[in-house]
Amino acid sequence: MGKLRVVTIKVKPGAKEVPPALEQAASKLGLDPAKIMEDVNKAIERYKGFEVTVKVMIDEDTKEYEIEVKPPTTTELLLHAVGAKEPSGDPMHKKIGDLPFEKIVEIAILKKPALICKTLKAAVKTILGTARCIGITVDGKDPKQVVREVEEGLYDAVLAKHEEEWLKA
Repeated sequence: MGKLRVVTIKVKPGAKEVPPALEQAASKLGLDPAKIMEDVNKAIERYKGFEVTVKVMIDEDTKEYEIEVKPPTTTELLLHAVGAKEPSGDPMHKKIGDLPFEKIVEIAILKKPALICKTLKAAVKTILGTARCIGITVDGKDPKQVVREVEEGLYDAVLAKHEEEWLKA
């Protein structure tokens, strides 16, 4: 592995314009910035509606590059899902929205690259904890209750339905 040139950009999925920092680094190394941007867009397409931080690491010797995506925060994903601008200042008494359990699973899968959870069930419980902290209920219930129900196996069929998607993420 030769010397690495790392370019960090913030970009929204589907962006056509190549950020100046990426344009400059790629051009200087004889790479096609538009091709790299196309690959960046493929890597972040699942984060539609969010600005995502992306690291492009270019090997100056081989001209090969890797793309590392930093997903939006769990709070950002949850707020977007309920259409809220900010978390509740008093999450135990003032709720900002309600989400179906399926949406919690979807967010867990989106967050997989940033989570240390080994299983989808563990990831879902992590997302439920954040939902509770910012004032979001799940299927009309306190997320703490939903965590208990997940542990009791009430959602095993739903989780099994998404297991393959979790493994691919």
